[in-house]
Amino acid sequence: MNITSPALRTVAGLLLGGALLSGCNTPKPLYQWESYQPQVYSYLKGDSKEEQAIALERDLEKIKAKNGAVPPGYHAQLGLLYSSLGKDDQMIQQLRTEKALFPESAKYMDFLMSNASKGAKQ
Repeated sequence: MNITSPALRTVAGLLLGGALLSGCNTPKPLYQWESYQPQVYSYLKGDSKEEQAIALERDLEKIKAKNGAVPPGYHAQLGLLYSSLGKDDQMIQQLRTEKALFPESAKYMDFLMSNASKGAKQ
């Protein structure tokens, strides 16, 4: 069989084309962001905390339904919203969840929880 044979060129072309197309495959994202980033922006703008908490809760259910991963800071943000709404038990739960999912945030979550307990004592 000669390298210049049409059959070999066709097979080589198909293999090359397949390799190129498989390289164009988009990787699956590590985290399911949903509306997390717009909600953080809304928080910084001072929009309604109740609406933000509802949106994050709704998105959390969507993420869980898809077996997706929650991005870093998601539970902490929800905890801060709960804190501003006076829902301290839910805030502590969210901060503990954030700490468990992302151990590198442990010191900050501990700091937030200690501040919350100091505020509750006053």
